[in-house]
Amino acid sequence: MIPLVTLSDVEIHREGRAVISHASLSLKMGERLAIVGPNGAGKTTLLRTIIGLERAAAGKVVLFGQDCAREADFRTARRRIGFLFQDSDDQLFCPSVVEDVAFGPLNLGASEKEARATALAALEGLGLAHLAERFTHKLSGGEKRLVCLAGLLAMRPDVLLLDEPTNGVDAENGARLRAALAAFEGAMVLVSHDDAFVAEIATRAMVLREGVLHPAEIHAHPHFHAHPHIHPV
Repeated sequence: MIPLVTLSDVEIHREGRAVISHASLSLKMGERLAIVGPNGAGKTTLLRTIIGLERAAAGKVVLFGQDCAREADFRTARRRIGFLFQDSDDQLFCPSVVEDVAFGPLNLGASEKEARATALAALEGLGLAHLAERFTHKLSGGEKRLVCLAGLLAMRPDVLLLDEPTNGVDAENGARLRAALAAFEGAMVLVSHDDAFVAEIATRAMVLREGVLHPAEIHAHPHFHAHPHIHPV
C-alpha cells in the first residue's frame, strides 16, 4: 500500500535556524497518527509543511505518491486533505454556517445545489443541522470547531490534519467531534495536548522534542479517560 503522506529527512528553518531537523514519517490509509510534544516544539509548523503552507528547507514531502516541491504540486494534493486550524476564527469566513460548509465543495466543482446538499448532510452527520442558517460569528467555541470540521468532511478528504481539535470544545460537542473522527475512514495526523483524546482516537504516536521526531507509545489506563500518557519508545 502506497503511503498517503511521507516526510523524508525534512528540515524546516525559521530566522536562519532549523526548528525541525530530519523529520521522517509515513502515513497509510486508516492510520491515525498523533504528534505530541511541548509548546513551541514545532507541531503546527510540521502540519503546515505537510500541506505546503510552509516549505521544507531540505528533505522531501510526498503526498499520494507525488513528490511535492512546487506550489502546483501541493495545490493538487490539497484537494484530498482537510486541515483543521488551531483557531477556528482563522477558518470561518462566510456569513452563514451552511455557506461556510458549502464553500469547499463549490471549490471542488459542485453546483450550488449540490454543494448546499452536501453541506447540509455534513452538518446533519455532526448533529448540527439546526445551525445551518446561523451566523458563524455568533457560534460558541465548540460549535465553531464542529462547523470547521463539517466543512472539511464535506470535501470528502482522504487525509485530515487536525491542530488541537478539542480546543474550546465542551463535553457535548466534544462527544460529537470524537464520534465523527472515529467514523472517519481516511487517515489523519492530529496534534493535541489532550492525552485522553489521543488515547481514544490515535492508532500510534510520535513525540516532537527539540526539533526531532521520535516514535512513541500510547499507554492507556483500562479506563483511559483517567490516566492516559504518551512517552517516547
